[in-house]
Amino acid sequence: MSAARGGPAMRLGGLVRKEFLQIVRDPSSIAIAFLMPIFLLVLFGYGVSLDADHVPIATVADAPSQDSADLFAALHGSHYFDARPMPSMAAAEQALLAGEVRGIVRLRSDFSRRLRQADGAAIQVIVDGVDANTARLVEGYVQGAWSVWLAAQAADAGQTLQMPVDLQPRIWFNSELRSRNYLVPGLVAIIMTLIGALLTALVMAREWERGTMEALMVTPASMSEVLLGKLAAYFVLGTGGMLLTVGLAVGLFAVPLRGSFWVLWGCSSLFLLAALGMGLTISTLARSQFVAGQVAIIATFLPAFLLSGFIFDIGSMPPVVQAITHAIVARYFVAIVQTLFLAGNVWSVIVPNALALALMAALFLGITWRKSRKRLD
Repeated sequence: MSAARGGPAMRLGGLVRKEFLQIVRDPSSIAIAFLMPIFLLVLFGYGVSLDADHVPIATVADAPSQDSADLFAALHGSHYFDARPMPSMAAAEQALLAGEVRGIVRLRSDFSRRLRQADGAAIQVIVDGVDANTARLVEGYVQGAWSVWLAAQAADAGQTLQMPVDLQPRIWFNSELRSRNYLVPGLVAIIMTLIGALLTALVMAREWERGTMEALMVTPASMSEVLLGKLAAYFVLGTGGMLLTVGLAVGLFAVPLRGSFWVLWGCSSLFLLAALGMGLTISTLARSQFVAGQVAIIATFLPAFLLSGFIFDIGSMPPVVQAITHAIVARYFVAIVQTLFLAGNVWSVIVPNALALALMAALFLGITWRKSRKRLD
């Protein structure tokens, strides 16, 4: 055999071809790369929402009047509330205790009279604080509905609502306040963590379990070429999963992609290399697919889900936990994808996080290379 036919490029090409053949013959790899993203996106995209829509609330008027009817009509017309009139405060409290409503809006008997006085009328709002997030949203929505109703009343009377401060809010980046726009880009990072780490965590362990690793070791291919062959094949597979995920986020969930697709692709590639590096590191240390899979989920998926900022704001975490999040690779990618999808190419966010991803990728791939040797022990 000539040197040209047996060179590193030919060996590497053969190893990549062997990995692709193995992927085609193993449906589980294709399922993880292409079916799991669809399942997770549909599950989280439709099933998880931080929005408060049609929240059931009880409305009580101690002395029903035209003013109380107008205000309750404004609440009833809002898609945030499912307003349920109650005959008395006792009935409303009973409904709150039974979990039938999440809050109570009560207008006292002197509401209409005090409404036209200088000191104003009080509205009693009681919210179910068991779910603190929904309680805060209900409180804020009632205040917003109250302000809108006051402004409408003043406009009908041909007056201008006199307020000591004229609040003029502007919501940037997610003007519709859809939690789905915030969650789905973060899901891209979670899904790519699973694809990259789980797929590669299993490949080396599978070689050991099937006894094909010994066959690889007697070939002229170096361990670096074996690793590069696996890395190239699963990088292509992971890129396919990423493109599918981004396509579903934009096409199915209508999440706007305001940044550059090519910047997203470049940062996704860095993150994928880091995730593949984590998987290969696990795979070189565990020689059982079961152990490798369990370690991959515990060491990569759970930290990415809980500590990356995907759902929980990192700035609200205790300082110690915030420091730990710097070791989570997904943290940097979540910041990039949320910025690219909702705000655009904000380089002050993208560049430092992309550098952190490159550092993480180099770290994990370096550990994998150091731990991989052509030895049976």
